[in-house]
Amino acid sequence: MTVLKRYVRRLFMSIKYITTNVVDKNNGRVVTTASTVEHAVKNSLECGRTCNAKAAAILGEVLAMRLKVEGHQDGQGRGIHADVKKEIEKKGFKSRTKVWAVINSVRNSGVTLILDDFNVDEDKYYRYRSDEGHQ
Repeated sequence: MTVLKRYVRRLFMSIKYITTNVVDKNNGRVVTTASTVEHAVKNSLECGRTCNAKAAAILGEVLAMRLKVEGHQDGQGRGIHADVKKEIEKKGFKSRTKVWAVINSVRNSGVTLILDDFNVDEDKYYRYRSDEGHQ
């Protein structure tokens, strides 16, 4: 039996670090990962711990680049799933800028990203950020 949501993006946050990865749900394997623990990413951040949303955006770009190198940018035609509402509820309301920074940077880098159980009308922050980009 195959799972319809084969590739799923996960986000892990601590006080100091952010890690995001894409998991293949059919076999439980991590396809690719990116983290602010990595020296290459950490050294590219000039503002230390004060630029969490900026670090999250850079992390999304690194993840997208690695997905393209692996050949998984379209999730084998099914896309890569992300449950934004669930992640914001788990991480807390204050972390929503970091969650959206990763989502938007991955999407803007050309990766096919599918938002599960997400209603744009319910999220005022998403509407604000979307309107901001179209001006």
